[in-house]
Amino acid sequence: MRHGNVIVLTDEGEFASLLSSSWQAERRSPTITTLTSDLWETTSPPVPDLLIVGPLHEGKLRQVFRNFDPACPAILCDRQERPELPELRARYSKLVFLPLREDWACTLLLVAGETLRRVEAQRLARQSQRAALQSEHEAALGRYILEMRHSLSNALTSVLGNAELLLLEPGQLSSQSLQQIKTIHSMALRMTEIVQRFSTLASENSKTENASQAETEEHPLALTRRR
Repeated sequence: MRHGNVIVLTDEGEFASLLSSSWQAERRSPTITTLTSDLWETTSPPVPDLLIVGPLHEGKLRQVFRNFDPACPAILCDRQERPELPELRARYSKLVFLPLREDWACTLLLVAGETLRRVEAQRLARQSQRAALQSEHEAALGRYILEMRHSLSNALTSVLGNAELLLLEPGQLSSQSLQQIKTIHSMALRMTEIVQRFSTLASENSKTENASQAETEEHPLALTRRR
């Protein structure tokens, strides 16, 4: 798991100091950026993996969430629930409230750690989905090429044959036309080699799949005989 990126937003220095020192004592700690409510409103920090909001000056809570990304998880820590909390929960589904009790630091580290692991799992899931989609597109392209290779091979054979017929009578062509036909002939040969390589790869893949399937079918039989 990669290190997470956490922003601690609070106007209470003791809260930020205790949280940072507690986290740094852990085996793995995220990258922590501490901001006050005034800095938050005047800067444009990148969207973090997790936002932890500690005690703020009176009237600042609604303001700091004004431009906050609802997709980002947030943990709100305070000594008591603020009147704005129901409204914020309605707008930010990933907002969690954590009361500041005697053991708040340990509880916060547990909740934050689990949140970061969930963020990482979702990130990996999205990467896997993108990779699977890309593989699906490539597989579709590969299948199309394999299906069309015979038609493409026939077309290339025709191009090569006509180019060779023209090259048999070079005296009837200008030097420029002769050079162009030689280029067509050379490129057609190269394309023919590529098509042949596709056929070879398809054959190799088919042999590998058949061998793998045969091995898979062999194992249950071997286990049955041993019993």
